[in-house]
Amino acid sequence: MNKTAQIIQKKKKTILENWMSNQLSDQALRDDLISNEDLHKQSEELLNGLARAMATGNVDNIYAAEYEPVTEIISDISVTRARQGFSPRETGLYVLSLKQAIADTLEQELAGQHEQLYKEVTLVSRLLDSLSVITFETFIKGREEVILRQSDEISEISTPVIKVWDGILALPIIGTLDSARTQVVMENLLQEIVNTGSNIAILDISGVPAVDSLVAQHLMKTVSATRLMGAECIISGIRAEIAQTIVHLGIDLSNIKTKASLASALQLAFSMNKIEVKSNARNANFGLRR
Repeated sequence: MNKTAQIIQKKKKTILENWMSNQLSDQALRDDLISNEDLHKQSEELLNGLARAMATGNVDNIYAAEYEPVTEIISDISVTRARQGFSPRETGLYVLSLKQAIADTLEQELAGQHEQLYKEVTLVSRLLDSLSVITFETFIKGREEVILRQSDEISEISTPVIKVWDGILALPIIGTLDSARTQVVMENLLQEIVNTGSNIAILDISGVPAVDSLVAQHLMKTVSATRLMGAECIISGIRAEIAQTIVHLGIDLSNIKTKASLASALQLAFSMNKIEVKSNARNANFGLRR
């Protein structure tokens, strides 16, 4: 067991207190995301794991088996913090503040032994710097997972399939329609056609900012997939500028029913399903009947 490992075992309580003090004194600490009790528990668990690993005599290879519990603890903390909303700086300082606490203890224990102090501080700095790299790597992976999950959730929310009447579905599309989103649109729409037995689907593109050849191609794929399921598609929200773009691009939509507004598309869908819309002038309500 090297000198630093001996000192950490001997002064573990003091190091933990100094480490907690370093963390709590940081004005950027997010006490709204983690309580002092949880922070103390995490810190104590990591320090104990580090002390056990260093007691084996290995103070430079964090990829050895004895350091697996330490790297697992750090990885779990980093991923959890990424999900909780901590910043990379806050997560990185978690390990770096431990390095400062250990260095301060070494300075007190090895006072006057300048050569030994330099050697031990250098060793522990390298070790904790390596652990900091793992902290950042796992934090980034955790943040990427959060972003991907949020992207999927936003995609799901932005492509809702609405049953507007028996046999009639509406799917308002908002934002850019790319390949990945088209796949989500088709899956949601086709599944809802199966679930409801609908025979008409209205694709409303009023919220699509622009239509180019790629967007038109994605729409055509969705229409084709819908027809294979035995349902007819109506595209609504064809604004003047979109109509001009479609004509300019030479895109043929002649075999697809299109309407300028969702209301017009809904009216067409009613007529295709032989649903009659009548106005009751007496109470201004509308009655629907087949």
